Amino acid sequence: MTYTEVTLEEASDVIKKAGFNNLLSIEKLDGGWANSNYLLLLEDQTKLVLKIWNEQSLDEVNYLVNITSYLFEAGIPTPNPIEFDNGEFIVMKDGLPWTILPFVDGNWLGNDYESLFSLGVIQAKMHLVKPPKNLKSDFSMGVKLFEKLFIIADAKNDWNDFLIELKSSKSLLLNLDKLPRGIIHGDLFPDNVIGNNNRVISILDFEEVCNDILAFDLVMTFVGFGWENGEPISERWNAILDGYQSIRTLSEEEISALPDLHKLATLSIAAWRYWQFKINMPGTEHESRYLEMTSRLDKVLPF
Repeated sequence: MTYTEVTLEEASDVIKKAGFNNLLSIEKLDGGWANSNYLLLLEDQTKLVLKIWNEQSLDEVNYLVNITSYLFEAGIPTPNPIEFDNGEFIVMKDGLPWTILPFVDGNWLGNDYESLFSLGVIQAKMHLVKPPKNLKSDFSMGVKLFEKLFIIADAKNDWNDFLIELKSSKSLLLNLDKLPRGIIHGDLFPDNVIGNNNRVISILDFEEVCNDILAFDLVMTFVGFGWENGEPISERWNAILDGYQSIRTLSEEEISALPDLHKLATLSIAAWRYWQFKINMPGTEHESRYLEMTSRLDKVLPF
């Protein structure tokens, strides 16, 4: 998805600052709901990804680039940002941060057992990486976003069933404070994972990365990959969990908390969609997408 239109000439000017020349074509990339992504093809067949950060400030992008590089150096498969000739990883253009990444050739990860087992393995390995000291502890689609929606509802005197459900969910957090924490991606949905031959080859888009509850991140992956036609698929959960526990075993406390964590994860995605498509960008075909999540809350889960 793209929010900023980019011409061939504009893209060419930016990549020249990183030593790349002879841009042949530019193409909008699918995936992603918050920023603009383009595939760039050079005459020598080199492929790059140009990313325009529509929703993050320069400081926020610097932070995310540093965390991504940290994870890359720790062995987590993710594209390492390309440095510009001024020694920075970001250029500012029209008030927005622009970055360049190597293109990872593959497809969106499938939902077969091997693919999801591989995803569980990679996620567990990421959870075992020591968090950097500057890693934030606020999940951007969590309580802070909930509170923003409550403030808007108060100001407009517009409390609907979803917002009331969201407010009542805060009580779930009281029982989760002591669960293990570490680096979480926070948004491992199919459009953030590239695969090839039934295995993960790259994790994308760490905009929600933070230091938070590990098991929350695991069930968020199930929210993204584990459902079909509004129903949970137990085989997909088993595949993710098998892969995960081949590297890191969940504690009894984490297993007991999975239903509450899943509810919070589901509501977090619903809250982001509500904010993005009902408040921030109303009037599109996606305005009711949050209801896809709320319709899951009464389903029987495989844990």
